[in-house]
Amino acid sequence: MTAILKKEIQSFFSTTMGYLVVGIFLVVSGLFLFVFTGPYNILDNGFADLGPFFNLAPWIFIFLIPAICMKSFSEENKQGTMELLLTKPIGEWNLVWGKFLGAFLLTIIALIPSVLYVLTIYQLGDPIGNLDMGALLGSYLGLILLAASYTAIGIFSSSLSSNQITSFIIAVFLCFLGFFAFESITDYQLFDSSYGIEYLGMSYHYKSMSRGVIDTRDLIYFLSLICLFLLLTYYKIAPQKNKN
Repeated sequence: MTAILKKEIQSFFSTTMGYLVVGIFLVVSGLFLFVFTGPYNILDNGFADLGPFFNLAPWIFIFLIPAICMKSFSEENKQGTMELLLTKPIGEWNLVWGKFLGAFLLTIIALIPSVLYVLTIYQLGDPIGNLDMGALLGSYLGLILLAASYTAIGIFSSSLSSNQITSFIIAVFLCFLGFFAFESITDYQLFDSSYGIEYLGMSYHYKSMSRGVIDTRDLIYFLSLICLFLLLTYYKIAPQKNKN
């Protein structure tokens, strides 16, 4: 697994991909938070709060993370190196986890510079340092788990096709469906009991953690979702090894 992880990280930063991911995330979030007028602009809100950032980040990640993951297995299948990987004594699980952790680590690296936003809000507070640290830490933990869930979905989508664009579109659709669809169904009140449906969506658990309350049900939900899509990826690539 370590060898696959190193290979993935090296492949990201040996090209412009890794630097583009970090740069795009910072530039896009920075523009919406401090330059463009609208609901995400912190300065327009009139009070120092990072809530707009944590509302915006899932939208950015819903496109950025599938772009990171789309080549994970698609490129291997397209170049014919997938069969070679499966013949090596690394195991399918190590291969899946290595791919997953490589893409997830790149996402975390892109997220680290957002600490600059925390420092900015810290200085803008009245008085200086007036921050709700519980909500801040809960929001970051929720965002990290959400990013991990998107990554697992992206890795699975990449295993479905040898075409990177197709994998990207599938991943964006599944991430969008998992985060926004269940909340939208609840808003339209299509069913009598909407609470259960809302609970199935990532948005419900992400917003719950953003309040600063770490509920084990939210943790179990995200961890289960990650394991589910990694398991689906494993069962997708395992038959390929049996053919070799």
